[in-house]
Amino acid sequence: MTHGEQAQPVFPLPVRGDAYQRADAATVAQMGQVSSATACAKLHALGIRRTWMEGPRPLDAGQRITGSALTLQFMPQREDIASGLAQEAVERQTALWAVLEEVQPGDVLVIQAYGSAFSGCLGDMLVRYFKRKGGAGIVVDGRIRDAPRVRELGVPIWCTGTTPHYASQSELFPWAYDVPIAAGGVLCMPGDIVVADDDGAVVVPQRTAPQVAAHAQDHQDWEAFSRMRLDQGARLGNYYPLTSESRAEYEQWRDQTRAGRS
Repeated sequence: MTHGEQAQPVFPLPVRGDAYQRADAATVAQMGQVSSATACAKLHALGIRRTWMEGPRPLDAGQRITGSALTLQFMPQREDIASGLAQEAVERQTALWAVLEEVQPGDVLVIQAYGSAFSGCLGDMLVRYFKRKGGAGIVVDGRIRDAPRVRELGVPIWCTGTTPHYASQSELFPWAYDVPIAAGGVLCMPGDIVVADDDGAVVVPQRTAPQVAAHAQDHQDWEAFSRMRLDQGARLGNYYPLTSESRAEYEQWRDQTRAGRS
């Protein structure tokens, strides 16, 4: 390399995955009526068993989101390719800034960060921009920073905690977006549906979402019926789960209830 020439990057960053289809609005709306617990149970019945992201918890209790997954992948730093020595000046050219430009209304940003306690994957400014773009919420398999200001923004966030570190200050670097990621031990594909509430965050494969939503409605209806009967003094074994006799009773109650709504 002659004097004045700039070294070529060892590996071009950021990496962007192939184009993908977001979950359609009607399916997302259907899944919006489904709790994370019910979604997880229905997926398990369909043979899809690893759907709950272990680690991320709601930053503030009482929030829930449902939306199409927009993915961001952090990778371990390696100084010959990428490090955080120049702080935000370098981060500005990474997948972290790039993915935020792709946010569409209703998206759920899902971040792979290996549960790191030392990487503040997002802070006030980035969450503020995410909100302005219309994002529904954020799930981070790792931590965030600027917690007081982020809470003031009111964006629903699931994460493993908080840290004073910026995103690339320690062992990770924003690497790729619109790619398959592993978050909390779960595979999340771009466009999958994320359901998150106080029980945590669940990934619903996009192609299974209509089936999950249809089964979930019946499940949630019979649970409402069973709660009512248990509160009235019924025996647990007769109503949770339903027996053939109590299911017939439930179906009569369901039909009358739905008729009353129409």
